Amino acid sequence: MDAAYELFAAQGVHATPIEAIAEAAGFTRGAFYSNFESKTELFFALAEREWRARLDHLRATFDQLLPAGAVPRDRLDPETAAGLMAEIFDSLPDDRLWHLVHAEFALLAMRDPEVAPRFLASTAAVQGELAQLLDATLRSLGLRFVLDPADVTRLLVEQHDAALRDAILSGADDRTAVARATVMRSLPVLLSRLTEPLDG
Repeated sequence: MDAAYELFAAQGVHATPIEAIAEAAGFTRGAFYSNFESKTELFFALAEREWRARLDHLRATFDQLLPAGAVPRDRLDPETAAGLMAEIFDSLPDDRLWHLVHAEFALLAMRDPEVAPRFLASTAAVQGELAQLLDATLRSLGLRFVLDPADVTRLLVEQHDAALRDAILSGADDRTAVARATVMRSLPVLLSRLTEPLDG
């Protein structure tokens, strides 16, 4: 999967033959098929691995930022939201390769009607876990989202992805800093407006 990750990001899914993946990993084509039925199956396994790593990382980060016994708040003000988001951004790795691979994943699903339902289900499951994490974090502060947590999470993810895409396209040396600056212009205020006290 490590070999596929690099090749998919550099060349795209369709342009990467199974032989190239096997060779880069130091295995034979037969060894590939002893582990995966197809390149698509490998792609889903890779996506699951990468999403799982990111969700685990975010859980650990939130646990550090908001330890047990956090003091409830009347509201999530923009300054607090900005501080939390800055801490999270600082903890995240450079996701350029994953952004490229995930874009390939989305293109594959849009081109292949047999892949599309599984892609949508996978994306919904990941965003569902993230929504639960964000909702539980807010509730630990005595707050809740004014909208369905799933809808807020999708909005936040899409804003982050758009900022990262634009940063990659800009050719900036520090893509993370550029993406962070873009997100910080609007998301702290937006996040503040989308929260309210639990007893409100």
